[in-house]
Amino acid sequence: MPNPQAKYHDNVPGKWYVDDTCIDCDLCNDLAAKNFKGNDDEGHSFVYKQPEGEEELKQSQEAKESCPVGAIGDDGA
Repeated sequence: MPNPQAKYHDNVPGKWYVDDTCIDCDLCNDLAAKNFKGNDDEGHSFVYKQPEGEEELKQSQEAKESCPVGAIGDDGA
């Protein structure tokens, strides 16, 4: 279960985030490229743009549901 207290500093403010359990598998980057990016220097992904519109929300939700370690949350602020 994602932890909003452990989200990465490079997530943009908003509801969606990636926490410190991310293993940088790039799945979220592939499924929702408009919203997730990898931080190659630190070895994790993060939300660089909050989802806007139905398509981005759908893709972000698919990324969340597909995350192998459950590192994506949608309850942050």
